[in-house]
This record gives sequence, structure tokens and C-alpha cells, in this order.
Amino acid sequence: MSAAASSTATANPYRGEASLRVAGEMLVLRPSFAALVAAEGELGPLFALVERAAEGRLELGETVALFWHCLRDRPAGLTREALGEAVAERGLSAATPVLRVVLQQILAGW
Repeated sequence: MSAAASSTATANPYRGEASLRVAGEMLVLRPSFAALVAAEGELGPLFALVERAAEGRLELGETVALFWHCLRDRPAGLTREALGEAVAERGLSAATPVLRVVLQQILAGW
């Protein structure tokens, strides 16, 4: 996907997607089966991840890992470190609504 295409990408809430702006581009996160399996392989059971989030114990690295695996179309040149830096730079208050959507999809499906 070209940079121009990804900067205009929009999330489809009917597919359980959420948007996150990184380096001036709108990235779309889709918690698909494959994405969640990959995230679970790295982070452990998803239900435990949701429980940690509900208890306020989800770490920044876990949030970034979940986002990384759920990226619908990863722009060329975007690294996981850059995604993490962008999330940290914008702050948890900007990431929380996106995280909430992804976690709701883990629990409820789409």
C-alpha cells in the first residue's frame, strides 16, 4: 500500500477496526483471527491480556505488540519500534480508545 493510500485509510467499525495516527498517517487496526493468533503467540492467552488491561496492568510493550499484530496494512518502512515511539509520544490517552476497540473485539468478536 502506498503512503498516500494509507494516510487516507479509514477504519470500518462493522469489521471491528480502529484507527491510530502514526507519523501523520492513519493506520487501521483489524483484530482478525490471524492477527490475534500471532498476538497470542507472543503475549500469551488473550483472555489473560484482557484481564490485565481491565486491572490496569497492561504494559506499554504489550499494547504496542497487540497493535503491531493487528495492523491491517503496514506501511513500508514502519518498524515496530517506530510504532512504539509514536504510541509513547501521543500518550496512553490517545491509545486507550484504540485499545478498547481491539479488546472489545477479542471478547465479543465481530
